[in-house]
Amino acid sequence: MQSSRASHLTRAFAFALCLGAGLTASPAVALEKITYLLPAPPSLPAFAPWVIAKKLGYYAAAGYDVEFATAKGGVDVAKQVGVGNAPIGGAIGDTPIIVRANGVPVKAVAVLGGGSLTVLVARGDSGVKSIEDLKGKNISVMSFQDTTYFALLGTLASKGLTKNDVQAKAVGPGWVANFVTTGKADACACSPDMEVDARSKMPDAVSLPTRDAFPSMAQAILASDEMIAKRPELVRAIVQATLKGMKYVMDDPDAAAKVYVEATPSFAGKEELIKATLKNFVKRTYGGQEVLGEVDSGRLKTLEAFYLKEGIIRTAVPINDLYTNAFIK
Repeated sequence: MQSSRASHLTRAFAFALCLGAGLTASPAVALEKITYLLPAPPSLPAFAPWVIAKKLGYYAAAGYDVEFATAKGGVDVAKQVGVGNAPIGGAIGDTPIIVRANGVPVKAVAVLGGGSLTVLVARGDSGVKSIEDLKGKNISVMSFQDTTYFALLGTLASKGLTKNDVQAKAVGPGWVANFVTTGKADACACSPDMEVDARSKMPDAVSLPTRDAFPSMAQAILASDEMIAKRPELVRAIVQATLKGMKYVMDDPDAAAKVYVEATPSFAGKEELIKATLKNFVKRTYGGQEVLGEVDSGRLKTLEAFYLKEGIIRTAVPINDLYTNAFIK
């Protein structure tokens, strides 16, 4: 382990020297290629901290050539990371609660903000003004395996509603907001970027933040027990680089939007939309942590109790098995 860590530090240091000298890294200090598994396409602005961390060289400076790959929602990410198909992945902080109870050995090693990733957005002409008004409505969600769907269930339960009181439609990440703006759904379980997109097309849209109704968490970085034990230097490097990307957004959303658009040409000409989107993430999701990346164990405990009560999980696991804050500093 010590030899491996020393080799990693030497490689990262040598690469940093090359960057400082304006040189290209030689094969002798080649970056380690790793796959970072995301729950939806990295082209979505929800993944701006990751895209910015790669664009600005934060992962490379740590010694890693990160390639993003897409899974079918956060639960699928956790399963793939748990069996070793990817060394690290992204989901929501709630996800380990759901999968760990089913034997998937993953932990949240950081959570990107003290807010929530999920916000409900309804059409202005849908009659929805509150969570209770969602009864009988069509609601678009990314996937029934994505944690935003479970956040929707938790939010409904806070008002005495169940999944049987609404008509949820799993439509894929690129269509969640679109189903609402085109009238195919009354509301959506959206992320802050989808909320901005929806409101740009429907100025009268109604936003229902979930945080006050249900303590669902922000995006999280997940790693398996085996990776944490065998490659802690990799986990720490990726956590630190990603949090640095989030801090860049928090400190200057306008500058971050410029970097993001440079890295994601499909958004060329939409810089103002991206600026508004990143500012919404800062408002709804990224703030509220004394230490960036810190997982709130009390919040996890509250969430686990809910998931157990609602039958989403059958057994509870020790809270300490769900997370670690060892890599955020």
